[in-house]
Amino acid sequence: MLKRKKILVGITGSIAAYKSAVLIRLLCKAGAEVRVIMTPSATDFISPLTLSTLSKNPVLYNLFSENDWANHVMLGRWADIMLIAPLSCNTLSKMAHGACDNLLMAVYLSATCKIVVAPAMDEDMWNHASTKNNLKIIEAFGNHIIPVNNGELASGLTGDGRMAEPEEIITWLNNHFESRESLKGKKVLITAGPTYEAIDPVRFIGNHSSGKMGIALAENFYSKGATVTLILGPTSEKVPEGIKVINIITASEMYDAAQQEFIEADIAVMSAAVADYAPLKVEDQKIKKSSETFTVTLAKTKDILLSLGEKKQPHQLLVGFSLETHNEKENALKKLTEKNADLIVLNSLNDEGAGFGYDTNKITIFDNKGNEYPFDVKSKKAVAEDIVHTIINRLHE
Repeated sequence: MLKRKKILVGITGSIAAYKSAVLIRLLCKAGAEVRVIMTPSATDFISPLTLSTLSKNPVLYNLFSENDWANHVMLGRWADIMLIAPLSCNTLSKMAHGACDNLLMAVYLSATCKIVVAPAMDEDMWNHASTKNNLKIIEAFGNHIIPVNNGELASGLTGDGRMAEPEEIITWLNNHFESRESLKGKKVLITAGPTYEAIDPVRFIGNHSSGKMGIALAENFYSKGATVTLILGPTSEKVPEGIKVINIITASEMYDAAQQEFIEADIAVMSAAVADYAPLKVEDQKIKKSSETFTVTLAKTKDILLSLGEKKQPHQLLVGFSLETHNEKENALKKLTEKNADLIVLNSLNDEGAGFGYDTNKITIFDNKGNEYPFDVKSKKAVAEDIVHTIINRLHE
């Protein structure tokens, strides 16, 4: 899977930099095109000449070189993936907080490709609260983290913090590029965000949904080769390029768009927070504050998930979301059955770090075959990976 892939390797100041020579050799042997960037401190651990010889390309490590540093930054657009291995505690902190004092950080901050890191540090440093927090931050940015190993460390101690072996990193990269083709040819429909139901020209009934979860799902599906259509309610969140977006405001508009787009969809994920009720009458003019009380009569909106479940074809996979505040599992399973969905994603407002507005979420997935898949609190990007992975596994059953 690595043949003709463009791999940008970043090397930071760590004794584990000696493994980079083996890693680069394996990448080149697999047919990848490799470029190398080093931090200045990394050159104290391994020679740029060694890595240049192995990669068959010049090694860059100076931020300014004959006024052409901007061209070096373009490497982040050239690469299919940027791999930082080893990732030192110092560079991890810079990545988490946006510091830009060397060439590697300049390229990282301007990169449009995927970023994966292989940390390497002493056990106490690895277990420090600030390190754990920085890892969560860069993961929330969408970066991938290759787990450390437990073994002998440079300090003489034995414990967690040892960088993954080059062969393990190669396996991770192969799996990554293979997964990018796993949904090639599939058409995915996603609903996301809130709906706003007008009361008058300036007021509406809505909810606190940001659309972050649905957008993360759309990005993940797209990264695996799918053609993605996102029906998106009002939100300030940005959608990555390459994803077809249908902007809507009301539940009725989302219903109509979903009916039309579902016809050609292979997978449909209904993650939007759609209003269950909308004002029966919308006033033409702004309602003035006059009487002490004011009554709005609401009418039930059309059920999007139910309607798609009724027309679902054998080749189509339908996924619903169930946000609950009580009797969570019971209500989610009831929805799974009544709406004729294949999977239902449960998240509860009672779980810390879950619900509207958060960058994290905690879910449990139930399927219509009686299986239950619980997950811990994670970033919404990581949750999207879990959901998409579960869907892919279902497709291959």
